[in-house]
Amino acid sequence: MRNRRLRLWLAMAAGILVLLCLGGVGVGISLYDEATKIDRSKPDAVVDNFLGAYLANRDDKAADLYRCTSGGDFDDLEAFRQSMVAVERDHTVGIRVSWGSLAVATDGDKGTVTTEVTRTATDSARLSDTWRFGLVDQDGWRVCSATMVS
Repeated sequence: MRNRRLRLWLAMAAGILVLLCLGGVGVGISLYDEATKIDRSKPDAVVDNFLGAYLANRDDKAADLYRCTSGGDFDDLEAFRQSMVAVERDHTVGIRVSWGSLAVATDGDKGTVTTEVTRTATDSARLSDTWRFGLVDQDGWRVCSATMVS
């Protein structure tokens, strides 16, 4: 009788422990999912993340997470990045890219974000250009165009 009762308590304790572990795994997965979720709720956050991926890190896969689902006009930005790569290669300098405040204008499901993009070479040369990014709200904001304004 005593062995039976001990086994019952051990089985109940093991069952409770298993449930607590499974609950902890579920909470952990939920927290991880929320922390790594791509935020496309604000146009300026999308452009900031897009510029970080495309120009600063030069990671096309990461940049694609913030592009329109179809089409898009990125010819100017592609040429801009290629010119930086060519300067780095030809003059053996590194170029760091940064951008200033992001001015947002929205009209329904369309928007624009304007910012000044600055290239700084390791030899302290510094150039800035103003860029305008066109966005659309496609299940969250996405960048569809990039045009150098000046």
